[in-house]
Amino acid sequence: MALSPIAIATLFLVTTVSLISPSQSATCTSQTFRSNKLYTFCNDLPSLNSYLHWAYNPAHSTLSIAFIAPPARPNGWVSWAINPTSTGMVGSQALIAFRDARGEMTVKTYNITSYGPLTESKVWYQVRESSAEFSGGVIRLFATVVLPETGRTTVNHVWQVGPSVTGGVPDKHEFQPGNLNSRGSLDLLRGQSTGATGGNSRTNKRNIHGVLNVVSWGIMFPIGIIIARYLRVFPSADPAWFYLHVFCQVSAYAIGVSGWATGLKLGSESKAVTYSGHRNIGISLFALATVQIFALLLRPKKDHKFRFYWNIYHHGLGYTVLILGIINVFKGFNILRPEPKWKNAYIVVIAVLGGIALLLEAITWIVVLRRKKSDKSTKPYDGFNNGHGRQDPLAP
Repeated sequence: MALSPIAIATLFLVTTVSLISPSQSATCTSQTFRSNKLYTFCNDLPSLNSYLHWAYNPAHSTLSIAFIAPPARPNGWVSWAINPTSTGMVGSQALIAFRDARGEMTVKTYNITSYGPLTESKVWYQVRESSAEFSGGVIRLFATVVLPETGRTTVNHVWQVGPSVTGGVPDKHEFQPGNLNSRGSLDLLRGQSTGATGGNSRTNKRNIHGVLNVVSWGIMFPIGIIIARYLRVFPSADPAWFYLHVFCQVSAYAIGVSGWATGLKLGSESKAVTYSGHRNIGISLFALATVQIFALLLRPKKDHKFRFYWNIYHHGLGYTVLILGIINVFKGFNILRPEPKWKNAYIVVIAVLGGIALLLEAITWIVVLRRKKSDKSTKPYDGFNNGHGRQDPLAP
């Protein structure tokens, strides 16, 4: 029996909702454990898709926790820690769960004194029992610890995920916003966990850097090239197309330089974090775009003998900036890892601009071919442009 369009749409909607709902509704209150362990409190932590369950016994100063998070990669690790002296990673007393050389899950303790290689060591608290399990793409770390300071009911906690383990030693984690902001304060008695706020300023700078570069290198420069290539075909658009092109590219350059300077500032504040490819492309874009801007001062007249070579150089650099700009925007997305909707929105914008360019390319060739045909039929009487002849709009 054939389904009506409404029935098909309804079936599609139900199927989509059934696929999406589990991931969206996953909260700590819906999580259960194979051992039927029960905890007094749980909290959906604000970064790294992680969760914390805990129960605290103030009489004995014991804290039982279950930390759940997906490792950065299947062979990676997850960690939950208490920092008795500060709010960041350095100084934290960590429990790290990963798969050992035998392929079995293990939990080890580390006193994090620096960002260098980790060495297994004793920690600030006593670990009575610990274990871990891996299933469904997430690691579950269980532990019961004894806090040495009786009566202490609020602690600074840090959580983290890493990509791999080498020789039984967890490798360095990434330095994405989620990794940098995975810390907070935990009220053991009230069941409250507050996320980190100290990283908000840096996160805002990274977001500003990303927005400026997407708008400039990723959108305005392509629009400026489209204007220059296609509008000049129409005599009625001359010289308006030229001023629009210059305005668009100079504005894009100004915004891009602001984004580039913000990136340099972020890099100077993050000595331990280097995104070499993204940085090198950014420096190349700044240099090439600067040369393009100064090229306006050296632009020969249309009938000058060097104009042909200037056009080749100008167009070559322009298309290089176009390609490198779009590549670097996507590299930036991979670094910042914003919500998927932002990357998808940019893909839509680029696809629309690409579609417009293809359509205008076809129209331009039609106009040019018709014009050449018309020029041939009227060549003996052609006296336009003060005898200089008409320049091919698609020529470099």
